[in-house]
Order: sequence, then C-alpha cells, then structure tokens
Amino acid sequence: MRFAATAWLGRACLRWLPVTCCALLAGIVNLAHAADIVVVGLFAGKAVVVINGGAPRTLSVGQATPEGVRLLAAKSDSAEFEIDGKRQVLGLGEGRYGRSAASSSPAATLYADRDGHFISEGTINGISVRFVVDTGATAVAMNSREAGHLGLNYRTGTRARASTANGTIVVYNVKLDTVRVGGIELHNVDAVVHDSDHPPIVLLGMSFLNRVDLRRDGTLMTLTQRY
Repeated sequence: MRFAATAWLGRACLRWLPVTCCALLAGIVNLAHAADIVVVGLFAGKAVVVINGGAPRTLSVGQATPEGVRLLAAKSDSAEFEIDGKRQVLGLGEGRYGRSAASSSPAATLYADRDGHFISEGTINGISVRFVVDTGATAVAMNSREAGHLGLNYRTGTRARASTANGTIVVYNVKLDTVRVGGIELHNVDAVVHDSDHPPIVLLGMSFLNRVDLRRDGTLMTLTQRY
C-alpha cells in the first residue's frame, strides 16, 4: 500500500512538472520584458527610444520590439507606448524604468542632445520641470519665473549676490523638499533662485550630483543614487 501511494505520488509529480516548468519559463519571460525605456526623439508617427541602455532605435506607430515595447502613437511632444501589456505616455527625455524596483540603487539614464547637453524631465516637489546637467553649478538653480511655477516662496530664503555671465544678480538660497530624475529621488536639496530670467532651464547642479555616482560614456550618462 505504501509502495502504491509512493508510485502514484511520483506519477503525479511527473504530470505537474511540465506545468511548473512552463510557469517558471513564463516568469522568466516576464522578467526579461521588464524593459527600461527612455524617449530621446519625437516626430509625427515616430519615436526614437533607448531600451535597456542600448543604441537608439526609431519606432514607427504599430512597431514592436523584442523587449515587449510597442509604439501606439507619437507626436512632437509625447508618445504613447504599450509596455508589458500596459499603456504609458512619455515625453521627450522621459523614461519608464521597469527594472528599477529590482535594483538596490535607484538610477537614471540621460542622453545628450545634438548640442551635447544632457537634458532630462523630472520633478521638483512633485511638479514637472526640465533639467540640464551642469557640473559647474554649485546647486540646483532656476529663474524666478520657474520658482513661481513651483510655488516656492523663495524671497524668504537667504539673499545674496552672484556673478554670472550676465553680470551681478540677486539670488536667494532655498531648500527643495524633493528633486526627482528618473528613478532617483533626493530630499532636502539646496537650490538657488536667480531673481532674473536666467537660467532659461533648471540647472541640475552639484547639490544633486554630489549625492549620486555619475558615469558618462559618449552620449550616455548614468546617474546612480548613493545616499
């Protein structure tokens, strides 16, 4: 009786083994399709994307990649994708970081524009902004109009004077609750508000960059959060 029960259990295991293997293979496929995608170019009906840090490739509407990324629509300011069966709209410089949850260190991937500037969409205090990486800026820097858009009461900050290419200007030192680029979100970041129209785009300065590991490889820049 004991032998018969053991034999039946063995046959049952053999029957379940293919099912279990199929389930495991499906899980592996799903993991493989957890793609990181960054939009580096947009046109009517087409988008240029970088997937998993590879070379830029151009997708036409309806085209899909082996990583499970399909372009559904594209215009000059945004593109709609189907990624792992889910729809997502991304703008120029924006990314969908499918594997970031499995990584112990949040990261961001940036690509140089045709002028060699590394520009990325991100957020300050949860509000969308556009950054340009500037290792020559001591802090995150913005103009007064951008500060107003973010709702910063910057005039309560420490007032100072700074020398710029446009002459000496009044600046205010403030603290930002959060600054987010890609999968990286830092808290309590030093910033400077210029009481003028410059800079025209928010500078991602060293108060942010000092807290990440920065690696550049040609037109590719990778930021990895350290603390």
